[in-house]
Amino acid sequence: MASVVIEAPDGTSLIFPLVKRLTSLGRSAENDIALAFAGMPDSALHFELAGDELRLVGHPGTDFSLNGKRRAEGRLQQGDQIALAGAKINVNLEAAPSAPKTDSGLLTHPSQVEAIRTLVRFSQRMMQQEDVQLVLEEMMDAAISLTRAEKGFLLLAEGDRMQVKVARNLPLRPGEGGSSSRSLEEALTRVSDSIVAKVVATRKPLIVADALHDTEFSKSESVINFRLSSVMAAPLLDKGEVMGLLYVGNDRAAYQFDPVSLELLTVFAAQASLIVVNALLLNRLRLEGLDLRRKLEAASFGSLIGACPGMREVFRRIEKVATTDISVLIGGETGTGKEMLAQEIHRRSSRAQKPFVAINCGAIPEGLLESELFGHVRGAFTGAVATRIGRFQASSGGTLFLDEVGDMPMALQVKILRALQEHTVVKVGDSRPETVDLRVVAATHRVLEDEVKAGRFREDLYYRLNVVQLTVPPLRDRGDDVLMLARYFLKHFGEELKSPGRALSKGAVEAIRRYRWPGNVRELENRIKKALVLSDRSLLTADDLELGGLSDDSVLSLSEAKTKFQREYINEILERNSGNRTKTARDLGVDARTIFRHLERLEAERTGQILPPSELDRELDT
Repeated sequence: MASVVIEAPDGTSLIFPLVKRLTSLGRSAENDIALAFAGMPDSALHFELAGDELRLVGHPGTDFSLNGKRRAEGRLQQGDQIALAGAKINVNLEAAPSAPKTDSGLLTHPSQVEAIRTLVRFSQRMMQQEDVQLVLEEMMDAAISLTRAEKGFLLLAEGDRMQVKVARNLPLRPGEGGSSSRSLEEALTRVSDSIVAKVVATRKPLIVADALHDTEFSKSESVINFRLSSVMAAPLLDKGEVMGLLYVGNDRAAYQFDPVSLELLTVFAAQASLIVVNALLLNRLRLEGLDLRRKLEAASFGSLIGACPGMREVFRRIEKVATTDISVLIGGETGTGKEMLAQEIHRRSSRAQKPFVAINCGAIPEGLLESELFGHVRGAFTGAVATRIGRFQASSGGTLFLDEVGDMPMALQVKILRALQEHTVVKVGDSRPETVDLRVVAATHRVLEDEVKAGRFREDLYYRLNVVQLTVPPLRDRGDDVLMLARYFLKHFGEELKSPGRALSKGAVEAIRRYRWPGNVRELENRIKKALVLSDRSLLTADDLELGGLSDDSVLSLSEAKTKFQREYINEILERNSGNRTKTARDLGVDARTIFRHLERLEAERTGQILPPSELDRELDT
């Protein structure tokens, strides 16, 4: 596995495995390798893996050298060194990273090199592991083995708190034997600690070689409770933010930690951070996949997906009309999926085994539209070299879908009306009527009532087409359907484009929720496809979806804005409290029943149910 060993300007070293096809490096937290060194560009360069070949590509404006020579890009060899922003980046193409030479003496001793080789083997074994708890437990054991510590614990950030996830060899209470494992519940109450607090605040590793006599930390709770004589702690970082912490200690003065031990733990923590992020991502994808499957099962209606009240009403009407032969008019903005509704009506009808034929009345020139609809005989017009049937004849026995019927010329509307009334058509250039047996489903983005009033659409044809009307709500009015559809497209097109295992970052989720989606479902589908093709990130960002610079310019009424904010704020506090409704109610200063009612409303929207009125609605709506 290729890797780079980065020697920071302050003498510390970090190892980063190159496991992706493209690995970006720079100061910005969006990079795969984020280095907050002075003079480091936000986006400096990237490494590109192509089979056994590793290439370096510098980004415009980046000042760096490769083996002492200024280069814009090039193929990398074992032992190459890149100089950038005061740091040295050593390239390793072998199974284990070679030992860099530093003033601190890091990795110069054979036992230290062997420790790093052990670490790399551990990394390779863990990178594909998605059981987060197993990863954390093996990581804690490896850290204790690597540093020759006797005790330790691993914490992960949950909200604004650090929670103990693994503890090893810590006594239950002062005075107990030192090697028995203690419960996590006990550990949770005894690590509110000055050492942990300092590492989290500074984001830097810390060593207390002689903890019992250290003026700053001798009164630390962990030192006292766990009777430690020497302590080390190193942060687990994700894009510059502390996501966890490794804490190891010894209780015998003969085994005090030294700076080399701290450097080993620091290197291990850097590797461990990547492994934890990978395991959390795999676990998140697995849970999101299960959640998506459950939601799709509840929200699917054949090939259609929707859980909002508007879509549930559309599904209810389709069930009613599909088995009949009455005409259906589908209204809705461009891109809302009107043709998919027409196809679902056809699939659920008695004509399902016969053809479904679609024609876009607004996309065909007026002079050709009649021939497309009714066919023509040979010689009927210039270029008519053979007799050809039209869409009416082709769909006989099945369903004809007239898309954008509101754009049809007035002269042709008369012929369409006659065909629907008499169930016969006449080819262009012919005089013989042909019988057709079909069902017509029409769709338009226009308001046909207004078109009728304006004299642009025949009233009699309008009533012939509009026996039952279905209105597809725009995506901006479909609530959490937009996220369900985004994740469905991510999974579906990820597999189709051979780019599986992708997810949406928190920023992307918020951007999708805020955006108004003028192009509706079609626009969402296109943005997801484009991001899957162009982005190399596992977590797609708002910028990948090209939503980063877009603002929501819509103006809501004060009542709508207040309701929207209140709903989102309750959800945010619920998430912060890990779904604890009682604590959320206490934090918000409301009755717990109000939070339960809020959740009932969300569930009702998801399933399309109607809740009976409650006195609690007053508190949520005012």
